[in-house]
Amino acid sequence: MLASSIPPSLLLFLHILSPFSQPVDASIHVELKGAPLSHLLLDPGAGRIYVGGVNNLYQLTTDLEVLLHVKTGPYRDSPECLPPIVLQECPSAKDTDNYNKLLLMETGQGAEPGSLIVCGSLFQGICEKRSLSNISQLIYQTSNPVDTQYVAANAPGVSTVAVVITTKNKQEGGGDGDVLRLMLVGRSYTSKGPGDIPPITTRRLFPVVPPRRAFSQEEELGKLVVGSYSDYNNHFVKAVVHGNHVYFLFSRRHKKEYRTYASRLCISDRSFYSYVEVPLLCQGGYNLAQGAWLGNHSGEPHLFVVMAAGQASTPVATNRSALCVYGMAELDTMLRRAQEVCYTEGGQGSGGKEEAYIEYGVSSKCLKLPKDSLSEYPCGGEHTPNPIASAVPLKATPIVNSTIQLTAVTTATEAGHTIAFLGDRKGQLQKVTPPTCFTALVDSGSAVSADLLLDESQEHVYVLTNSRLSKVPVSSCEKQTDCRSCLAVRDPYCGWCVLEGRCSRKHQCQRHLQPNHWLWSFEPTSQCVTVQSLQPANHSKEEQTQVTLSVPQLPALAKEESLSCLFGLLPPQPAIVMGNSITCQSPAPEHLPPLPTGSDHMILPVSLMFGHVTVTMGDMTFYDCMAVSRLNQSSQCLACVSSVWRCNWCPLDQLCTHNHSCPNQHIILNHRDSPGPTSCPLVYDLQSSALVPMGLSATVVLRGRNLDVYTDEAPYVCVVEIEGSPTNLTASVEKMHDNTHTFTCMQHQVRDALSQLQYSAPVYLRRGERRIDASPGLRLQLYDCSAGQSDCSQCRAVPKEYGCVWCPGSPAPSCVYSRTCSSKPADTCPPPQIIKVEPASGPLEGGILVTITGSNLGMKYEDVVGGVTVAGIQCLPQSKGYKISTRSTKMFTYQDPLLQDLIPNKGPVSGGTRLTIKGRQLLTGQTSDLSAFLGTQPCYIVEEVNDTQLVCQTGSSNRTGLVPVRVLFGKAERTIPNVTFHYLEDPVIISAIPAESFYAGGRVIRVEGRNLDVVQQPIISVWVEPLEVQRVSERCSILSSSQMTCPTPRVNPEVKVKGVWFQLDNVRVHYESIKGKSFTYYPNPVLFPINRENLDVPFRFKPGGVIAVEGQDLTRAMSKEEVKAWLGDQECDVKTLDSTHLYCDPPEVQPLSVDDSNELPSLKVFMGNLQVDLGLVQYDSNSLLPAVPLAAQIGLGAGAAVIILSVLVIILMYRRKSKQALRDYKKVLLQLETLEINVGDQCRKEFTDLMTEMMDLSSDVGGPGVPLLDYRIYAERVFFPGQQTAPLSRQLDLPESRRQTVEQGLQQLNNLLNNRLFLTRFIHTLEAQQGFSQRDRGYVASLLTMALHDKLEYFTEVMKSLLQDLVQQYVAKNPKLMLRRTETVVEKMLTNWMSICLYSFLKEVAGEPLYMLYRAIKYQVDKGPVDAVTGKAKRTLNDSHLLREDIEYCSVTLTVLVKNGVEVQPCPVKVLDTDTITQVKDKILDQVYRGAPFSQRPSADSLDLEWRSGQAGHLTLSDDDVTAVVQGRWKRLNTLQHYKVPDGATVALIPRSQSSGGVGVNQVFQTGEKTPMLEGEEEEGLRLWHLVKSSEDPEIPKHRKSSMRERERAKAIPEIYLTRLLSMKGTLQKFVDDVFVAILSTKRPPPIAVRFFFDFLDDMAEKHGIDDPETVHIWKTNSLPLRFWVNILKNPQFVLDVQVTDSIDAVLSVIAQTFIDSCTTSEHKVGRDSPVNKLLYAREIPRYKQLVERYYSDIHSAASGCYQEMNSTLTELSGSFASEMNNLVALHELYKYINKYYDQIIMSLEEDSSGQKMQLAYRLQQVAALVENKVTDL
Repeated sequence: MLASSIPPSLLLFLHILSPFSQPVDASIHVELKGAPLSHLLLDPGAGRIYVGGVNNLYQLTTDLEVLLHVKTGPYRDSPECLPPIVLQECPSAKDTDNYNKLLLMETGQGAEPGSLIVCGSLFQGICEKRSLSNISQLIYQTSNPVDTQYVAANAPGVSTVAVVITTKNKQEGGGDGDVLRLMLVGRSYTSKGPGDIPPITTRRLFPVVPPRRAFSQEEELGKLVVGSYSDYNNHFVKAVVHGNHVYFLFSRRHKKEYRTYASRLCISDRSFYSYVEVPLLCQGGYNLAQGAWLGNHSGEPHLFVVMAAGQASTPVATNRSALCVYGMAELDTMLRRAQEVCYTEGGQGSGGKEEAYIEYGVSSKCLKLPKDSLSEYPCGGEHTPNPIASAVPLKATPIVNSTIQLTAVTTATEAGHTIAFLGDRKGQLQKVTPPTCFTALVDSGSAVSADLLLDESQEHVYVLTNSRLSKVPVSSCEKQTDCRSCLAVRDPYCGWCVLEGRCSRKHQCQRHLQPNHWLWSFEPTSQCVTVQSLQPANHSKEEQTQVTLSVPQLPALAKEESLSCLFGLLPPQPAIVMGNSITCQSPAPEHLPPLPTGSDHMILPVSLMFGHVTVTMGDMTFYDCMAVSRLNQSSQCLACVSSVWRCNWCPLDQLCTHNHSCPNQHIILNHRDSPGPTSCPLVYDLQSSALVPMGLSATVVLRGRNLDVYTDEAPYVCVVEIEGSPTNLTASVEKMHDNTHTFTCMQHQVRDALSQLQYSAPVYLRRGERRIDASPGLRLQLYDCSAGQSDCSQCRAVPKEYGCVWCPGSPAPSCVYSRTCSSKPADTCPPPQIIKVEPASGPLEGGILVTITGSNLGMKYEDVVGGVTVAGIQCLPQSKGYKISTRSTKMFTYQDPLLQDLIPNKGPVSGGTRLTIKGRQLLTGQTSDLSAFLGTQPCYIVEEVNDTQLVCQTGSSNRTGLVPVRVLFGKAERTIPNVTFHYLEDPVIISAIPAESFYAGGRVIRVEGRNLDVVQQPIISVWVEPLEVQRVSERCSILSSSQMTCPTPRVNPEVKVKGVWFQLDNVRVHYESIKGKSFTYYPNPVLFPINRENLDVPFRFKPGGVIAVEGQDLTRAMSKEEVKAWLGDQECDVKTLDSTHLYCDPPEVQPLSVDDSNELPSLKVFMGNLQVDLGLVQYDSNSLLPAVPLAAQIGLGAGAAVIILSVLVIILMYRRKSKQALRDYKKVLLQLETLEINVGDQCRKEFTDLMTEMMDLSSDVGGPGVPLLDYRIYAERVFFPGQQTAPLSRQLDLPESRRQTVEQGLQQLNNLLNNRLFLTRFIHTLEAQQGFSQRDRGYVASLLTMALHDKLEYFTEVMKSLLQDLVQQYVAKNPKLMLRRTETVVEKMLTNWMSICLYSFLKEVAGEPLYMLYRAIKYQVDKGPVDAVTGKAKRTLNDSHLLREDIEYCSVTLTVLVKNGVEVQPCPVKVLDTDTITQVKDKILDQVYRGAPFSQRPSADSLDLEWRSGQAGHLTLSDDDVTAVVQGRWKRLNTLQHYKVPDGATVALIPRSQSSGGVGVNQVFQTGEKTPMLEGEEEEGLRLWHLVKSSEDPEIPKHRKSSMRERERAKAIPEIYLTRLLSMKGTLQKFVDDVFVAILSTKRPPPIAVRFFFDFLDDMAEKHGIDDPETVHIWKTNSLPLRFWVNILKNPQFVLDVQVTDSIDAVLSVIAQTFIDSCTTSEHKVGRDSPVNKLLYAREIPRYKQLVERYYSDIHSAASGCYQEMNSTLTELSGSFASEMNNLVALHELYKYINKYYDQIIMSLEEDSSGQKMQLAYRLQQVAALVENKVTDL
């Protein structure tokens, strides 16, 4: 247990770190961006984890899967400036990292959701609230914070802590249920920024009612008042809530030393009267708190604090640290004592010594108040002194001491014991329960963050380090597979579950409460269940027996449970349990496994089993006596009777047996049963000499005993074995008087040659077939003098007893046995002879082994001692290296090697750096004696050494730092003076992009990482198959320590790429390991020659344009920035690169050729290693302009100077005005933002409801689909908007007698229209007529579109021609006004053309988001009251359609009876009690027919609503009946409220009978528009009204009413109404965004028609010299967004089969206007007088503008040349929809205009010479004659 009372003997000093109870790989981890990561937060209930770091915020699952990742920086900021940052006012502002300072969870209150509080270091430490379920969703954020909202420290290294508290909202006069949620913040002092933020402040979280602000520090909320902020620089470590108090832990300078303090505040104390602090003393000089945790210990709350010893008198922590534990009860007692002494005793204790005082430089002092002051005012009061500090510290003895700085602590309780988890600065996690400590390396070299947290199940600890979050199991008991290892870990979490056979936590073992069932690992007395004894311990394998096991700790079993015994792998045997004794039967002999080879026994484990679980185990030995004798052939009897087993010997049967009787009676018992000398028959000695020379006859005499046992007549034979071959010698026997026998073996001469001087040969006796035992070591020593003795010295060195002499006889001198030498043996040897000496050199110090080889170099070592000199120097030979006559080794001196330099002088700790050591005389001694070292690590010599240079490769080192370079020449050591080698951290690669290349290679990979410059030879390698090639590599270039570039290696396209890696000396980094993505090789891009038609002819280029190069797969593994194009000697600037085209901008003047063989420059494109020559280029010479004359230049310069002066004066005047406007603009924006934040919560609730509804809807959309109109109706509504019967729906109305003639004439007119000249003259003539109205122009354009629908290509060409004429007109006037309105035929033609071309885009892309927006608007509008007469609604975006009056209404659910076939089913429908009956019917129809298009539903007017109650109660409800309320001239429409229809009432829609009365208030038009009744409509002199009366004075004329409405609209809208609009806007925001993104997204290719038309506009601008981008932007806007999309947005009924009511139309108008504003180029600024719709979307419009600009620029920068694609599209469209058009009706309608302006058209055609040639007037007269019987002068 952790306790302050632990004796010193148990305290642990963490010098040596034992391994963790589980391997490190049991943990999981995730690498995160944002180092250093600073905060970790768990939401255990929701299973979410939040991590805050630099510029990054993460949301993860409990299994560390990243769910969301939000960027929180960097942003332009400066700690010296107050936000918002304005660059002009804050020159020090720069991109600054945002360090996460606070990460807290604010729990929700009732319906209000909780939030994640995130505070950073930017913008003076402001905070924001984010959604707990989706951190990317902001709940609260301020872009313009006030100074009371600065919360966290604005510097990276300065700490901030906080806690969220909830208290009663008493001071704000709230009721009992009101709560106040606050955040208490401890913030260390920062030197920059606002210097008046107190160390501890209270911040408001909830409720936030204007003018209050979230996170603001309000006067009434309290703060720690400080005299001097810089003097009281509290370094905060932790803030915790315990009981009714908040505690802060911090360190601060006190006098000259730093101390750690704990301070306390009452939660309910808003004025900080209760503030009191006490110093914490951790004995041993540990004075700086690093981390803390409030946990339980012995069932009581304790504060666990990791403290470090400070460096001298500074706040810098050293590595020496400890864990101290303070009881919260003791801490509270100390704090109360300080309060009491300061309240009642003036701060003086009983001995007159100061115990408490007033801190923080405050003008207060301790008092002598009444004794009961503390009990009366436990949280202080206005009259009590504060802030109080105790002069007496709270002391504690360290529980744990460490030599590594501890940084974090958390605790858990297991089996009543407290376990502390400690993190340290080396990235280790220590689990401490004295006296044990386990350590796991979590993240090497990276300090553990103070946020060390256990998960909800207390089974894992989350460890946050610099850039990694790890989830480490608190224990891995299951890793221990047996009882012994389980108990050996001494882990308080683990214990052995006996009957389950596993290491587990206590609660996981089913019978842990019963004794001996769960053996606790941490209990020192715990022992595994063991077999105390097993009887018999050994037994013969030839028979069965009863085996008894004694098991003292046997766990108790239930009655029906039993144990079994398992012998080895044999089937289990039932066991009989009697107390602690278990009896089983041993296995039958035939079931036992065979003995191991070469063994006479086997040990079988005997397992005591409970089911399949081994409870305990013992060993039993089974022996085999026959195997004993079989394994000892030389002495079978001796081996048998002296065996450890109870074996006996039968001499007559030659049998070793476990039985006590023999087949032939005589038996020799085992030595344990028959003590004394053995009675085995035995040859015990050799009577003759054991030395036998080779080649000489010798007699061998043996002695034996106990041989009388043999009574047969078998003869004895001596056997001698020489090198495995037996020699049998006849033996004669003689019995001696002492009952022994002597055996004389027949003489024998041994002639076999021996390879060495002596050979030991076994000798034994055989009687018949029986081998008589021989004493161990009974052997003959055979020897041969000539074997191995090659010279005289060696021969004379043979021991004398061998009788060897050096015989100088013939044929050559040799070493022989003395009796075989024919001449006189030599007395002395010849002089020594030296043959070889190596090496030939050595260092001055010596130390080199030198080998001298020769003959006659002495007979023994002593002969050469003192007799050897080398180079005249005496030295002592080594005795171990001396070999007689052949070798002598010695040490000598020769030369002085010198080391001079080292290249390079640094490298990674993993090694692999090739070092070149330069010097002289490096070839000293033998190469094998040469070795190099870096410190203690070897440097491996990799090249042949020469006299001046040595190359070695560094090995790995276990640490970084400077090490000396040493070279050993034998024992002589040399170092390089003043030069060391620096081992540096290994290089780390963080990113390598791009991740693809083509086979030619050379693509530059940009590698980012750390320590890259330590690498000597960085290489990128590609592993390929087949294996003959294996790998291809390229050298990388190091740019800095953090960057390098690597060109991709060239790869043969035929091989298969298996992987890519970076080889950084000895460090190998596989590409997949960097980001988890593999590297891909693609086929090479293909570029075609620029003049493909004729390769020999140069490409003609007109200056000012671009060169277009075609190709394939150009962007698959290449980007625009990487491509280089050269035209001759100059670069051709690559502007655009897509998959099939490259566009480059060449120089204005033709470059020079770089090829001598040709004058013209050629275009070359370089992509990595790929170089493609695309052909020659020739500039057009006539395009070069002459130079400007000098006189003209002077004139222009003077004129320009005058203009510039004028402009400067105007700018100065303008700037004064614009600054004021900008201030007003910012003010309005700020007010809007504040309003929007205030309605944020309401929006979120509304949005949630809406999304639920839309989810249901999206399933409908996925089913029946979006109710898109078919093409014919779509075209009809777009071409002829608002017309009751459009030409598309009509048939040709002619008398049958004339039909054929007229149709023939119309066909001829059709042919005429296909003549471009006729058509253009026709249109121009009509437009020139005074009576040809704007409506007529649009009508004619649509009729032409119908008539030419089957020839859209021709229609497009005519349209382009007419547009060119239009451009010509506007260029002369004001080009920006072009296409603004539909004033000409061609402008309406353009509208229709866009509508035709974009129908498929509407159908496939934009239709669904548009429908979702419509449904969202309808759902929101219908949720609130809508006035049936005026169309005004409570929920709208349009202020002129806002129902401003507060109408009381409530939601009613009606049960509608719906007939489904024959069944009638009830269907619930939500309506409002203020709805008119028609509105109710509409809502019912909406619900019942929710999947059906509007046109397929029955009309509300065709049905009656019947209220049914009981059996007979049926009442038909209607808008107007006799019950209607009439007041004066006003009649009110009936509502559900009027009829008092209750919630849950049953109603039915029935077909309307003819007699039914009632007034239909609404008119439904064919287009799906539904408008309310006109305000002035009267019925029988009465005026109808619903929710509001349209005007109080009915006498006001209509024209004045409209002007009054204008004035009403112009009035400043009150804030309450703006709030309603903002609420609606916030709810619909997602759907508006979806529509705008669908229209303007560049993620998918824009429609071909848009690209084609925008290209056409760009060409027109270029042609007419219009270089103002704003003009072209306006043209594009007028042609697409304003002409087409706004029309669709305002009128979704043009595309969708839906009903657009007036209230929905009002909302759509605002959205459409926002779209218009987003497309304009003028800056969008709002002021107080701005229209409300502009105010509503003031913040969004800049974002939408960016969408528009990106859309336009992407289309512009994309490849042009889509004319061909456009034509094929038009051909396809012509065929698809031509049948939908009623061609003849359109032609007939057109003819009416021809008839009306007949003469003018004829005249126009006759005036034109081309027209005359083509007889156009004549052909038109023919048409007139046929169609109208018109008499013409044909």
